[in-house]
Amino acid sequence: MRLGFFTRLLDDAPPGERYRLAAEQIRHAEAHGFDTAWVAQHHFDGEEGGLPAPLVFLAHVAATTRHIRLGTGIITLPLEHPLRVAEDTAVLDLLAGGRLEVGVGGGGTPSAFGPFGHDAADRAALYAEHLWALRRAWAGEDLGGGNRLYPPAPRLLDAVWEATFSVAGGARAGRAGHGLMLSRTQPRPAEQPQATLADLQLPIVEAYHESLPPGATPRIMASRTAFVADSRADALRHAEIGLGRRRLPFELPVSDLDSRITAFDVHLGTPQDVIESLRADPTLQSATDLVFQVHSVDPPHPLVLRSIELLATEVAPAFGWRPSVELSKK
Repeated sequence: MRLGFFTRLLDDAPPGERYRLAAEQIRHAEAHGFDTAWVAQHHFDGEEGGLPAPLVFLAHVAATTRHIRLGTGIITLPLEHPLRVAEDTAVLDLLAGGRLEVGVGGGGTPSAFGPFGHDAADRAALYAEHLWALRRAWAGEDLGGGNRLYPPAPRLLDAVWEATFSVAGGARAGRAGHGLMLSRTQPRPAEQPQATLADLQLPIVEAYHESLPPGATPRIMASRTAFVADSRADALRHAEIGLGRRRLPFELPVSDLDSRITAFDVHLGTPQDVIESLRADPTLQSATDLVFQVHSVDPPHPLVLRSIELLATEVAPAFGWRPSVELSKK
């Protein structure tokens, strides 16, 4: 299992400071042995996510890190020109020494599609078309008039991850031999308002496995919200602040903190609290990559750094993880 850190760049600060803090958090994760770091892409709404240009940001981070793999979680592919994505990822992967992971999805807030000249109702068709074009470019195929991608980037064909909420999406990612990205939370169907996250995600995992080509190696990322603190009281205090200002991910009649923790699928508390909470999630038994984020709690930056430390030194080792590189002695 690989250990990852994920950020939506939502620190309580202006944009430039958010970027500085997120870069520091990723460097801190690398210093503690994390294998991967992931950033989300969001357009227009700084309260939903603070980064519209993930490849630009990761190019900066690549220059200040050495080992940690850098991924997009996700690029909203329907809103991007696939050949520009191919060119930018090809250059970034070279600058990063082959450390780029490319997560893609059809998501995005519906209101973001209009400014890009698209209808949100067309997202599925746009996603399929753009992913096909992106892979053709990476594969070095003729893009018209004898033109081919420069610099070439065939390695990225094996670095694709697809995010999905659906069983059909899991099967699609499996057929393509791509990695599967499972979200930290997802909407509950109207007919299953009390369903657990595992109830929704295990069928996606099953469809993914059933659809993988013979001999293909499964890659399954489980993103989870985890805020680890030195005391449960501190974790709960910050959770009450953070979760209290977030809109529920789906409609449930909840008001107290415990109900909001459940509704947002949050794992929090001391290292032992989080270990026990994660062990109750059967989806993680299938994960090849366990990736943690502090959203939707979003505590102050020093506590994000401390949570990263505790994840690496106490929580992840309980699930068999060990750093893949020798950590520098302080």
